Amino acid sequence: MIRIAASQYRFQSVASFDEFARRVETHVASAAEFGAKLLVMPEYLSFELLTVPGAGGIESLPQATQAYEDLFKALSARHAIQVLAGTHLIADGNNLRNTAHLFFPDGRIERQAKNHLTPCEVTPWNLKPGDGLKIVDLGFARAAMPVCYDIEFPELARQARARGADILLVPSCTDDAHGYHRVRLCAAARAIENQIYVALSMTTGSLLSVPLMRANYGRASLHTPCDYPYPPGGVLAEGEMNDDQVVCGDFDMAALARARAGGSVKTWQDRRGDLYPLAT
Repeated sequence: MIRIAASQYRFQSVASFDEFARRVETHVASAAEFGAKLLVMPEYLSFELLTVPGAGGIESLPQATQAYEDLFKALSARHAIQVLAGTHLIADGNNLRNTAHLFFPDGRIERQAKNHLTPCEVTPWNLKPGDGLKIVDLGFARAAMPVCYDIEFPELARQARARGADILLVPSCTDDAHGYHRVRLCAAARAIENQIYVALSMTTGSLLSVPLMRANYGRASLHTPCDYPYPPGGVLAEGEMNDDQVVCGDFDMAALARARAGGSVKTWQDRRGDLYPLAT
């Protein structure tokens, strides 16, 4: 039984990197106080730094990469918790990639670039997509880190499950109800289809001075298969819409194994490879 936490993080303007650090630590500390072993924070978390007086545009964010990494390394060690610190834009040669960062208390970092880009990420932001899916060892389970729009592509989650993932950690950022429900409903579907757990983190609030980030809408949620012994709707926990909070729930890996082996349905085992290609 492992307690997992997901943030509903309310964006607001900050005056300095230190203020950003204090704000994100409240979520890390809260998750640790609740007994969570892992916290998922939302996509574009470091965009708050664009509101610091004198900050440049998104192309300036890679300049903060070392400070961002040092901060979350320290927070993960201090609070003895794994932290998926949302996403941060990193430089890859002349390209910018929207990249999830998972920090471990021992100082290790696992990274996953977003593979599917939304229209605004292509134009005007000119981001470049990732080129593969990483499976990471959490110690208690194996996980993949699809970023926001990635969760809307069933093939990617199928590949994660085929490669041994038991959990999908999904940092997300959506600006309206349509976007939120697309991501949230797809997260639920991926849990059912693949008999896995999904932890979804969302942004709320607004960054009034940052183009295309002036509105955020959503709530964090933890998803399970829709089968015994889970809630009938497959939602283990979820927050209050558009609030600032941390939600927690217990992912029981033994119960997941039992559901896969003897549940009401076996959506993984019952795939029809004679009708369509199976993920490998």
